[in-house]
Amino acid sequence: MDIGDHPLICPHEVRFEVMRMWWRNLAFIHWSFEPNVVQAMLPHDLTVDTWDGAAWVGLVPFEMEVQLPGGIAIPREGRFPETNVRTYVRGPDGTPGVWFMSLEAARLSATTVARATYGLPYCWASMSVTNAGPIWAYRSRRKWPGPRGAHHESAVRVGPIVGEQTPFERFLTARWGLFSRFAGRTLYAPIWHKPWELRRCELLHLDDELMDAAGFTIPAGQPVLHWTEGVEVRVGRPRLA
Repeated sequence: MDIGDHPLICPHEVRFEVMRMWWRNLAFIHWSFEPNVVQAMLPHDLTVDTWDGAAWVGLVPFEMEVQLPGGIAIPREGRFPETNVRTYVRGPDGTPGVWFMSLEAARLSATTVARATYGLPYCWASMSVTNAGPIWAYRSRRKWPGPRGAHHESAVRVGPIVGEQTPFERFLTARWGLFSRFAGRTLYAPIWHKPWELRRCELLHLDDELMDAAGFTIPAGQPVLHWTEGVEVRVGRPRLA
């Protein structure tokens, strides 16, 4: 682990974006795992990234707004809920990034395009995101592919803004690229966005099967929690990792 790899401000530009989007109203729910448990789920050329000897897996429900390059809005189909199960890895050259175990999306079109073009393990689901003041609720039930019916329900109460983010908070959230597998090869795509404005939050309810569907049993005890209103995101052209 080298915290210099997780700067608060994105260390690169994305000059040739293939997608622009907004990630809104995100809850970050993280648990620690033994590194060998997570490593067993990864492609052979990726290595689990650890903090103080532990691997971390995140459950992240939020709202997605997809745009075309240049920020052109996509009518009707462009905004929908999403929930992902993710962990943190390093590529063959040591580059840090995110590895997605699964991604639920409420748009079949987004699911099929992401699977066909990036090799990301998107799943089509019936989903909702609602709020009442500081309380945000997320719901999802998988439609395709299996296991069909795998569901997620969570609710959090959003609290005060985090002051100066700790190195551990940056390790969990300041990730400036993603890895995927496509046609038998590992790809890396750079990501740019402004720094998160993280908030403390309290977990009020959790009933989840997505972690289990991804191969993880949720540990006992409270997870590490953060919430944010979100950021505009630019995804760059993928390259071989």
